[in-house]
Amino acid sequence: MSDHVDILIFGAHADDAEIGMGATIKKHTQRGVKVALCDLTYAEMSSNGTVELRQEEAAKAAEILGVTARTNLGLPDRGLFVTPEAIERITQEIRKFRPRLVFAPYWQDRHPDHIACSHLVQEAVFNAKLRKYLPESEPVGVQQLYFYFINDVYEADVMIDVADVYEAKLASLHAYQSQFMTTADTVATPLNQGYVERVEARDRLMGQKRMLTYAEGFVSKLPVVIEQF
Repeated sequence: MSDHVDILIFGAHADDAEIGMGATIKKHTQRGVKVALCDLTYAEMSSNGTVELRQEEAAKAAEILGVTARTNLGLPDRGLFVTPEAIERITQEIRKFRPRLVFAPYWQDRHPDHIACSHLVQEAVFNAKLRKYLPESEPVGVQQLYFYFINDVYEADVMIDVADVYEAKLASLHAYQSQFMTTADTVATPLNQGYVERVEARDRLMGQKRMLTYAEGFVSKLPVVIEQF
């Protein structure tokens, strides 16, 4: 069975993609589009939860969103840097899945790992098309690289109307109970202090510009090509 997917989404941690574009993922998978997620780290430095629990939560969220595959490269949490080794691992993932579109976190964010992930994916998308780079694997030319927002939001080039699937996004976020919920033993972090509610408010505000109930926004460094207006 081929590993080929239409869309490949990278995040530094499980839950990054869900925060930024969970509803967009669901909107595509329910229409038969093949989407894969790749988490760069196991988020082993998280203040709450364990690696094992976060993997269970990530699997549940992926099931809710209907993705074809979810992988993890096992790179070091809070140790993401633009190195040849990390670029190679991500490039191999792109060549494995051969996506038409790739998504990565926006290059400005309060979390350094999100910034590093953004830069690593940009390097890997470029290298993936080079025939003399890792010549033992077939080169892949990605049609478009888009960036999604996690913590900080900037001007979007493209937005997706996600009102009809927004409940699935919320359900995927609620799958990460160790991160977004509180118990007697929970360490207080920005994620468990009303974070999901703020994400929802952000997506409402994004949609307001075009009179949509909810929208998720994306940025492209290259012009977006359309057939006609």
